Amino acid sequence: MDVVEHATRDHLDAGLAAVAASPADDGRLEMIVCRPEVDGRRVLEEGVLEVGAGLIGDNYLARGSSTTEDGSADPEAQLNLMNARAVDLVALGDRERWSLAGDQLFVDFDLSVTNAPTGTRLRIGSATLEVSAKPHRGCAKFAQRFGIEAARWVNSDDELRLRGINARVVEAGTVRAGDRITKLPA
Repeated sequence: MDVVEHATRDHLDAGLAAVAASPADDGRLEMIVCRPEVDGRRVLEEGVLEVGAGLIGDNYLARGSSTTEDGSADPEAQLNLMNARAVDLVALGDRERWSLAGDQLFVDFDLSVTNAPTGTRLRIGSATLEVSAKPHRGCAKFAQRFGIEAARWVNSDDELRLRGINARVVEAGTVRAGDRITKLPA
């Protein structure tokens, strides 16, 4: 078994200013990841986002970790978005490891509470997403893949939302790696 190096807290903290400097109004979709089954990952150049279903081909509707009390898929967690600068720090610059974070969309965009509060609508490609109130937190799998320091770091700043956000699709559409991500007027 290969030993994987994990980021130190000093490394992560040193990159915090770069994450905080992410574009606030006009960013970029860096990567789309489909999770067809538990622990399965496929990096896509293009994805289709559907209202009520999230990313087509992703296991959102069947995934046990994103269900409501009655066992149905949680509409507040159709999609997970993570800041590309934050995941790059956690993955020690290895873009091949980004998908292990478990998010579907990696964006170079300011996902902070100040810039993208609950209810903010984001346009990516021809789709529109809405930031949900449900927090997105680093879990045991995240810690296993990136180390306990990385898990603590992404959970340490609720304002910056280093672990990212949950969102739901409010207007179906197609997204492509490289598409712009913009905030829509309230």
